[in-house]
Amino acid sequence: MTQTDIAALAPELFLAIVAMLLLVIGVSFKRDRMREISLVAAVALFVALVIGVVGAPAEAGFAFGKSFAIDAFGSLGRSLILIGGIIALLMSGRFFEREGLGRFEYPILVMLACIGMGLMVTAHDLVTLYMGIELQSLSLYIMAAFNRNSRRSTEAGLKYFVLGALSSGLLLYGSSLIYGFTGSTSFDEIAAVAAASQNPIGLTFGLVFLVAGLAFKVSAAPFHMWTPDVYEGSPTPVTAFFAAAPKVAAMFLFVRVMIEGFPTVLDQWQPVLWLIAALSMIVGAVSALVQTNIKRLMAYSSIGHVGYALIGLTAGTEAGVSGVVSYLAIYLLMTLGVFACILSMRRPEGMAENIEDLAGLSQTQPGLAWAFTILFFSLAGIPPFLGFFAKLAVFIAAVEAGLYYLVVVGVVTSVIATFYYLSVLRTIWFADPAPSFVRDTGSAVSATLVGSSLLVAVGIVIIVGPLYRLAEIAAQSLF
Repeated sequence: MTQTDIAALAPELFLAIVAMLLLVIGVSFKRDRMREISLVAAVALFVALVIGVVGAPAEAGFAFGKSFAIDAFGSLGRSLILIGGIIALLMSGRFFEREGLGRFEYPILVMLACIGMGLMVTAHDLVTLYMGIELQSLSLYIMAAFNRNSRRSTEAGLKYFVLGALSSGLLLYGSSLIYGFTGSTSFDEIAAVAAASQNPIGLTFGLVFLVAGLAFKVSAAPFHMWTPDVYEGSPTPVTAFFAAAPKVAAMFLFVRVMIEGFPTVLDQWQPVLWLIAALSMIVGAVSALVQTNIKRLMAYSSIGHVGYALIGLTAGTEAGVSGVVSYLAIYLLMTLGVFACILSMRRPEGMAENIEDLAGLSQTQPGLAWAFTILFFSLAGIPPFLGFFAKLAVFIAAVEAGLYYLVVVGVVTSVIATFYYLSVLRTIWFADPAPSFVRDTGSAVSATLVGSSLLVAVGIVIIVGPLYRLAEIAAQSLF
């Protein structure tokens, strides 16, 4: 193990040490110390973020015998994951206290999931790829079933585990076929063998199973069946975490695998991703139209947004990858903001999750109504909000790559999606008022709600330019 190896994975190594210490401390106290441990975990995630940004190796390269890549793409992906983890963890404190779920294991699980996601976005080998996915997934399975007294939560955890095991089997089978054909698990060696093979049938079969496993992890159609039930059944802060950091990590991994491992067989995987992207956009837009639960609506919304992000990957170009990166960063901001709004939907008797509970919100809590409005306009891709520029980036890349029909599908489904976002806003602004929500939701939730709304609204001035440049730098490191 060299100094470069340690520097490359310093954030993950630091988080692993802190997580083990917190686990020992947590079991040593007779009284649960979730609040204190959550604060320490959030600080640790922030320190890991600083280590990843400041202490990253100056030059691109590899670590642990080409098992992990050291590049701007992985660094940016890790940064987004840690930011999402910090915000989601801070937003969860007040919720778990009120629901009687304040157990110290939760922040430790968030840290372990972030370690797995950090390994995912830097993985340059099929073995390390699987190791990162499983470390993340095992933590997420437990988090989904964290409310053991809730039938919905335990059902969500069980469904996620069973279907996750199925997807892991697909991914492992595909990886074994790829290894059997190429004789290597390293992405660059796989790419070299694929380039030298004129008719790589074995590689193609392996790639199909690998793509299916990765599509499950990003909840792309037709591998999306777990998403609505898990989003609805999990505790709301857990759902917020699911919709943010793991989604970003899985998409970054998807991009790295296809661009670094299979760039010479673009003509074989591009049609598959074209179909997955189109199905995701269609399923997400159409299925969301009939939802009455706000968390299920956000589940189908996330499926649709995965489809839009996959448009950039389907292009297979540097501009396409840059579009995916900028899309994911903006999606992370919008999603955390929306779930901060959902966490504010609480009445004295408990959480409210139905869309009809938002009736007349503009009259009872106008600030929350405006936050919902801004964030939903952005999710719909209406200018001048940030969501418009996210979609614009991937659409331009797709047009440059000649994927005109896929862009048409994206535009049409965006119009359909706008309808269900506006239907929620119609309930907020024009329906007779329902009983108001409890206003004391915690400072972290309020800060996330206000901050994300403001950034989404004025992002064209202060975010779009720098974000596009960072995305371009990250994309260039893969090509």
